[in-house]
Amino acid sequence: MSLVRKHSVTIRGHRTSFSLEQPFYDDLVVIAAQRGLTLSALVADIDENRHREANLSSALRLSVLEWAKRQSDR
Repeated sequence: MSLVRKHSVTIRGHRTSFSLEQPFYDDLVVIAAQRGLTLSALVADIDENRHREANLSSALRLSVLEWAKRQSDR
């Protein structure tokens, strides 16, 4: 069984997918809830602001990492 799972969302009217380990996905769900967003809206926001050299899955992981660092600073 793979530690990485593929997830699909619709952003800006089209389906896309990303692959994440379950802890990263779980934290994305928490972040979306904290921000009052759907998971799709959060993914769209991260996708829109990511460096074009980074793929979506990497951008999502980095966003979770940044969030976790901010949480630990509190």
